[in-house]
Amino acid sequence: MTGDAWVSLFSGGKDSSWALYRALEEGLPVERLLTVHPDGDSYMYHVPATELASLAAESIGIELVDVRPDDFNAAETADASEQGDAELAVLEEALTDLDDDLPGGVGGVTVGAVESEFQNSRVEAMSERLGIETFAPLWGRDPKQIAADMLTAGFEITIIRVAAGGLDESWLGRTLDADAIADLVELSEEYGVHPLGEGGEFETLVQDGPHMDRRIELDYETEFDGTRGTLQIEDAWLA
Repeated sequence: MTGDAWVSLFSGGKDSSWALYRALEEGLPVERLLTVHPDGDSYMYHVPATELASLAAESIGIELVDVRPDDFNAAETADASEQGDAELAVLEEALTDLDDDLPGGVGGVTVGAVESEFQNSRVEAMSERLGIETFAPLWGRDPKQIAADMLTAGFEITIIRVAAGGLDESWLGRTLDADAIADLVELSEEYGVHPLGEGGEFETLVQDGPHMDRRIELDYETEFDGTRGTLQIEDAWLA
């Protein structure tokens, strides 16, 4: 692949949304958003509320490609390396198909990895095999500064899943603002929670931002079992 079009690996969460936003700010020609919808837990992909990526794509104004694999589930294997490779193969196949579909082909992908060598190394190796570039604007940066930059840019971020010590039901539906970031830094010191949830401690949805024309509105209930919790989205629409 030696094309011109860029594809943004996109879940609707804060990290992939920030990578997309920064790519657009840099003038990269992002022609497609690509969302993988895991059928269960995943080592490589954001899992909760990926169905809302279509609303985000509509608000952003870039066509979305949905990938719905049914041949992997992280809960069914003990070998993380093999699991990660299997999950990546689904993405590689989708990018190969897009290379055929997009005028001029695919030239690069955006990725929202912050510190996960597991994810970043696999995406880099895939990009090298495909002969495309990788744009990873969060990689290796201080998480507290990344969070501050998101807030300064005008991202409205909502926590939609929690799965770590110190993150109780009160965090579900909470806006990731400056106060929440400060609380997460404290929890990082006490419980080891990553300030951006890089270890899966929490997941997010970007409801609004400077790259979006319309805000995503939500109706939901919270579900919490004492250690893990999720927003059960009952309805979602664009304002």
